[in-house]
Amino acid sequence: MDALVKFQKNCPTSFHVPGHKSGLLSELPQEMKSALLYDMTELEGLDDLHAPKAAIKEAENLLAHAYGADKSYFLVNGSTAGNLAMIHAACKGGDRVIVQRNSHQSVFHALELAQVNPVYVAPEWDETSKSAAAVSVSSVASALKDYPDVKAVVLTYPNYYGMGSTDLKAIIELCHQQNIAVLVDEAHGAHFIAGAPFPLSALALGADAVVQSAHKTLPAMTMGSYLHVQGKLLDKQAIRKYLRIFQSSSPSYPIMASLDDARSYVQNYSETDKHAFLEKRRHFVSSLKNISLLEVVESDDPLKLLLRVKEHGGFQLKEALEKMGIYAELADPFQVLLILPLIKREHAYPYAEICSNIEEAVNNVRRQDHIKMNFQTRSNPVTVPELLFHEVAAAPREWVPYTQAAGRISAAMVTPYPPGIPLVIAGEKWSLDMVEALEGYLASGAEIQGEHLLAQKMVMVTRRE
Repeated sequence: MDALVKFQKNCPTSFHVPGHKSGLLSELPQEMKSALLYDMTELEGLDDLHAPKAAIKEAENLLAHAYGADKSYFLVNGSTAGNLAMIHAACKGGDRVIVQRNSHQSVFHALELAQVNPVYVAPEWDETSKSAAAVSVSSVASALKDYPDVKAVVLTYPNYYGMGSTDLKAIIELCHQQNIAVLVDEAHGAHFIAGAPFPLSALALGADAVVQSAHKTLPAMTMGSYLHVQGKLLDKQAIRKYLRIFQSSSPSYPIMASLDDARSYVQNYSETDKHAFLEKRRHFVSSLKNISLLEVVESDDPLKLLLRVKEHGGFQLKEALEKMGIYAELADPFQVLLILPLIKREHAYPYAEICSNIEEAVNNVRRQDHIKMNFQTRSNPVTVPELLFHEVAAAPREWVPYTQAAGRISAAMVTPYPPGIPLVIAGEKWSLDMVEALEGYLASGAEIQGEHLLAQKMVMVTRRE
């Protein structure tokens, strides 16, 4: 951040990319245009993300020190780039990899590109958050026993709703006993180094590589993320190589500056700041709990709150909140998820006004028709796909009504987004539970990503022959 500010103080003349020439040619609104002064390229004094020697190297070293990693990297293509890089660095084509079944779609994309053989471990259902949470150490142990040639284990911690895992440390220790690297998608945990009552980071619990979306819970720009590596089970040169492959060769300097700023923000987050945050949060939660028929569910992560209106769906509440100018992180059939700001003592947030608007939104929802939601997908603790990714790619395909998909092998990923956790993965067999869950999502108004024709009620499967 300092390097960018220093560079601009010299009033440089641009005969280089980008073509907006420090914003001179831009016709964006002035509030946006001013940021273009810092939208630079690899110039003298500004360093190079893919071969850092100066300011970026120093910033990444500060990041590693703050998080206790051996090596840390700035990611300007989001946590997706980190998931791609760490999985490719840990595995080669044909390797067997254990992966948590409720991982983000970017993890499955990485597995497909790496051409590995996945073993899916189902998470435990968490009734508190009504979501798939963490995998158990017994499930991982069972998978390792059945598949002793596993080269890596890919886990998600915490889940999107902020629910953690009491088994994560034991899973990491179990894997390390067999020299198996543990890779953790910790997209929602960049703020965990602020200390209790926030959960411990997977890095502190011993994971070999951890990806964090700094833009999700810290004051970083969208697409700004971190990748941390420690120990001897991963080749750090391979990590750097794959980051060069999967990240832009023209990285965003504003995003990098915001990552530097976010690291400084959380590293200097004091006990006084945390006390102020927790007090304001306590008053906010207390006020919400006084709203009639509103259920407030607290997560393992104090930044996450779940709101439910009895006998109504989450998408109903989301729509009512948006009419009051309140935009939640996501809705699912049961609830909406709020991500609170990690404020410091000097920050003001209009919680009283927000609470009043939420109450009005809840009253509006109560006047709507009741919706009953009571579904969850069930699966065996450890499964392997019917077809591997490359086999799916080579197989003939056809479209079928999704109501007739049970028992058929999916030829595509179908993903409610957010949270971006696939309902079915290419190569998996559609189950009746999956079909019923899809019907529930569609009835609730959920957004579904993937290769599908759900507007025509069709999904893609492999042909039976």
